[in-house]
Order: sequence, then structure tokens, then C-alpha cells
Amino acid sequence: MTELSQIDNDLSELGQYVALRDGYQPAVITISGKDRPGVTAAFFRVLAANKVQVLDVEQTIFRGFLSLAAFVGVLPERVGPVTTGLKDTLKVHGQSVTVELQEQVQSSRPRSSHVVVILGNPVDAIDLSRVGQTLADYDANIDSIRGISDYPVTGLELKITAPDTSPGGAQKIRKALAALTTELNVDIAIERSGLLRRSKRLVCFDCDSTLITGEVIEMLAAHAGKEAEVAAVTERAMRGELDFEESLRERVKALEPEGPDLDAKTIPHEIPHWIGRDEHLGAVHLTKGCYRGQETVARVDNLGRSPRVMVLLHLDGSAPVAPAVGAEITSGTRTVGRLGTVIHDCDLGPIALALVKRSALDSDLTVGDVAVTVDPDSLPVDDGEQRGRAAVNKLRGRD
Repeated sequence: MTELSQIDNDLSELGQYVALRDGYQPAVITISGKDRPGVTAAFFRVLAANKVQVLDVEQTIFRGFLSLAAFVGVLPERVGPVTTGLKDTLKVHGQSVTVELQEQVQSSRPRSSHVVVILGNPVDAIDLSRVGQTLADYDANIDSIRGISDYPVTGLELKITAPDTSPGGAQKIRKALAALTTELNVDIAIERSGLLRRSKRLVCFDCDSTLITGEVIEMLAAHAGKEAEVAAVTERAMRGELDFEESLRERVKALEPEGPDLDAKTIPHEIPHWIGRDEHLGAVHLTKGCYRGQETVARVDNLGRSPRVMVLLHLDGSAPVAPAVGAEITSGTRTVGRLGTVIHDCDLGPIALALVKRSALDSDLTVGDVAVTVDPDSLPVDDGEQRGRAAVNKLRGRD
């Protein structure tokens, strides 16, 4: 709790407040009805005409309905004109009005010490009933409730005051609410109120099987036509049978590139299994609506093949040091590709992912002083002449 909030709470608990003017009587005025522009202005215009002193105000709008309450000081002879003036003025706005005189000034409650958040799809009355009863069992008071989310889950925020507002004083409440989440179909969180909570702008947590029911990597693998292979690798890793290095080797052998394996010139057709075709979903659609790079994808698919292609390279194992990711692949004096992830496989030896120009796939290749060869099994299947290219050739009389 900050020093200022502690002072505010201490003053409230001591009953200290701004004093009423001499001769003024405390009163609580409430209005409610369908919200519309001008209601609040009309309300305070009537109070101003009767020289009312304002001590506290709270206004909320819920699903299009307005609720406004004001704790005020008013001269006894002005109580009647205030009541009549508010009812006559706000009648045209569809508002109901109540004016209740108080025998003495009531200090406001201390600021809420904690906030409870409930998330669920759906949130039922039984959930609020159980949470409310749990709070009551530990003498915690619910000060206010407001909705914070409608979709994809219902979110409710309860501001509460715990009997012990000192740091750690709500541990029993926290444990009871945590136990309650295992019984209800909602998530419940509790934390201290204050500026520190309101200043948070970033929340980091796992998405897979948390916000969603599936595993993203397996969803992407399904689109790329590699669901079975990736699912098998994931399952082995979950059983503790696969460490990071082995997982990396499996990825390279499956021709699955990541950031270091690509560059600014990479286009989807350079990784053939990324292209969705017929029953193969892939990662890039050929028939979907507009997306960035669609023109390039469509042109390459219809008129020709990508200049480069992702392949698996075998490296000369006698080299003392493996070449670095991003190193140039050359054929003689000509640069023909870019090296990606390099690994040492127990069966295949040193291998790497690489983007290589199609025109150089049958050439003698090197990376620095290291000789490399293209794994023939990693070469893409030749689908024959593209429809667009065939049409162009026919138009030009080359068929």
C-alpha cells in the first residue's frame, strides 16, 4: 500500500472529511433511468440553483442505464425545492429521483484493498454466488462489481475490502478462491488494488492449451503436410526422449526452416511443401483472398519456378570447423546460395539446410573451403510445365 493511499484510508477510518457549511444538512440524492445526453448537466444545474454543497459523487452506466448518486449538503429550506426541481427537470429525461436526508455525515468506506477477476464462458449465477459466499466467509466486503469483457469470455471485476489490508493479509482468501476454481468452470484471480496494478500493460503466458485447446506447432505442421512427423517429435520430447539438439536435427532432416535459414529475398515457393496444392494444405494458399505477397506467389506458380529452392546439404566431414549460418555457397567464383542451420547427425554426418539456385543444383558447390553436395532426396518433385507458362508458349507459337 502506498503512503498516500494509507493516509486516505486512515482519514476515512477516523471519520475525517470536508466539513459541511454552517446550517447545511447532509443528504443522499440518487437518480436512475435510461442514459441520454444532458442528464448529468441537468442534475447539477438544479443543485447549483439551490446552492447545494457536493461532498461525493458516483455515476455509472450499465447496459444503457444510468445510475448517479451524490452525497451533498443542502439548506433545510431548500430540500423541497431541490426535490421538486429534480423531479420536474429530469422527468422529461425518464429519470426517477430520490432524496434522503441524513442525521449526520457518513464517512466513505476505505478504498478497496483487493480486486478479484472472474473469467468464464459462460459465467453463471452459481459462480458469483460461490465467490460471494467465500468472500463473506472471510469477512471480505464486495465494494463494487463491473464487467470487463463480453467476448470470447465473460469477465467480471469485483473490488473488495479484506478485513486485514496489510501486505499478505488476504492469503487465506487467496487460497480459498484458488480451491474454488477447481470446483467451478471459471478462472478466478485476486491481487492487491492500487496504482501498481493499474500500471500493468504487458502480460506474458503460454497460449497453447491455455487460450486455445491445441498446439500451434502441430497446427502449422498440418498446414505444411508434416503433421505426423512433427507430432511424433513433440510426443518424444514430452516423454523426455528428445533433447534440444536432437529436436534440431529432426527439424533439419525434415527440411523445416526457421528464421536463420531464410533471408529477406525468400519467397514461399523456395520451400515447396509450404505451398498448398490439391489435398496438401500447405502454409500458403493459392486460392485464398488478398494477402501480402500474393502477386509474387501467383506469378511464380503460374509462369515458372522459384530461382532458389530449400535443400539438404552434406558437408565435408574433414573440415576442422563447420561453416557459419548465412555463409555464401559458391560454384566456382559465382555465389549460388546461402547456408542455413548446420548440425552433426549420427547417421548422415554434418548436414545443413540451404537455399540454392536451381541452376546450380548439379554443380560442384563449396562453402568457403568446405565442399558440399546436395542430397538428391531433398530435391523437389518436378511438376512439369506450369499452366501459365504453357499458355504463354502456346500464344507465342512455341508448343
